[in-house]
Amino acid sequence: MSNPFRTSGYRPLRKLKVILAGLQVAVLNDFSVAYKLVLSVPILFISFLLRQWVDTSIVLLAMGLMLIAELFNSALEELCNFVEPQANEQIRITKDIAAAAAGLSILVWAIILVIETARLLPLR
Repeated sequence: MSNPFRTSGYRPLRKLKVILAGLQVAVLNDFSVAYKLVLSVPILFISFLLRQWVDTSIVLLAMGLMLIAELFNSALEELCNFVEPQANEQIRITKDIAAAAAGLSILVWAIILVIETARLLPLR
């Protein structure tokens, strides 16, 4: 019996293709991922153009963590719906916990975007 985890070699381009395909599915099918990405990218771009490297790093980190939490939440919801399509109390609790994790990451992301927007685009 062959080992299913053993491959014919490390293929980083294949892994990158899978990553980009998963991100594309999430952006096109999950509005919560798409709009957060749309709100983050301009602030990230402005901080990069203004050479505010610490600000760029903070926005990139917050955006990455928020997207990771959202993607895990979406994947967990899809898995729960596949395993148990009917209403189930344990599935509801699992989804609620995943949503809470995503919600906390969104709160941190939103606070950082507001702070960085205020710092980078001062109102006169």
